[in-house]
Amino acid sequence: MPHRPLALVLALGLALTATTACGNDPGDAGGRQQITVWLMKDSATEDFVSRFETSFEDDHPELDLDIQVQEWNGIAQKVTSALAGTDPPDVIEVGNTQVAQYAASGGVTDLTDRRAELKGEDWISGLAEPGAVDGRQYGIPFYAANRVVIYRTDLFQAAGVTPPKTRDEWLAATEQLDRGDAQGIYLPGQNWYVLAGFVWDEGGDLATRSGDRWSGSLNTPEALAGADFYRRLQALGDGPKDSDESRPQQTDVVAAGQVAQFIAVPGAAKLVEQANPELAGKLGFFPIPGKTAAAPGAVFTGGSDLIIPLASPRQEGAYEVVEALTGETWQVELAKAMNYVPNRTGLAGAVGDDPGAAAMAAAAVNGHATPNSPNWAAVEARNPIKEFLTEVLTGSDPGAAAAEADRVITRALNSDE
Repeated sequence: MPHRPLALVLALGLALTATTACGNDPGDAGGRQQITVWLMKDSATEDFVSRFETSFEDDHPELDLDIQVQEWNGIAQKVTSALAGTDPPDVIEVGNTQVAQYAASGGVTDLTDRRAELKGEDWISGLAEPGAVDGRQYGIPFYAANRVVIYRTDLFQAAGVTPPKTRDEWLAATEQLDRGDAQGIYLPGQNWYVLAGFVWDEGGDLATRSGDRWSGSLNTPEALAGADFYRRLQALGDGPKDSDESRPQQTDVVAAGQVAQFIAVPGAAKLVEQANPELAGKLGFFPIPGKTAAAPGAVFTGGSDLIIPLASPRQEGAYEVVEALTGETWQVELAKAMNYVPNRTGLAGAVGDDPGAAAMAAAAVNGHATPNSPNWAAVEARNPIKEFLTEVLTGSDPGAAAAEADRVITRALNSDE
């Protein structure tokens, strides 16, 4: 999208001036300026929020925090409406892949000039890249999570295999594990996030941009190579070819049977153990292997960024909150509380005591995000990538299936033409 029009730049300058000058705006609470923060449900524990609020207000006696927890269901419309209003919350947590959509509205503060003081050079790429639009930084990385391989240590030991470091080793080990009643891996046919990692490993992408136009890019040698690796790996188990990890819930499948490994965020291991307590202590973790042992495989980085609505008259107070939440102290506290990956590469050691989080942090160095288009949500709504995978796994011509998926992706990403 193009840079902000001059009117919006002037509006930001007026907002900053008003913040400096105001002492009794509607956000004041007993002489203290009230800063409203929207955090998403389950992004942080109540204890974390309470401790942060107390500490922040002690350090900023002129500010009063009002942290409100929001539900994910319906949040996109709620944020869109808030950004278009005259008195929005001052800080909003948004999904990292949603930043481009909100920035396109013109209602998000450009924080590019604060990037250096926020240690932006150390941010993990899977959060930093979707937070930036046309080279301008609107979203500030808050936390990240990504998928790892969760494996049955007892089945690996019985088969005489160890966690692999490369794709070739992974295929060989999985083939050895796929014997008798055991599945070498449970990989549903439509886990498109996993496919994306294989495509990125090959140097491809799900869609590419040329000028102001986006195009689907599954019908390329790189993406087709990623899909072929997915096909070879998926065949070493009994995962359905026409559904994703939620139909059926893959943790239930793993808990009920002899599944040697599956791909999920580390927290899925707890769900397996809850469903089958006999597996407690029998689950381990390793990063998705890469093409060589030099680096782990590429992964989709999920998580959140923080944005500041342009219409907030409390820009400096909002920035103080963003700076604190994304700074080292509270990044480490959040990572420990939630087993997240901190927003900076140098803070990965904060989760080293938890094996699942440590594997996730190791994989995060090769994290990526979906194509940074404000229309990407429209692609996921139809999700032709899932249909493409099923076609590949059931013997259809991969090139033809990819071309059809590209047609749908291209139309969705250019829906405003």
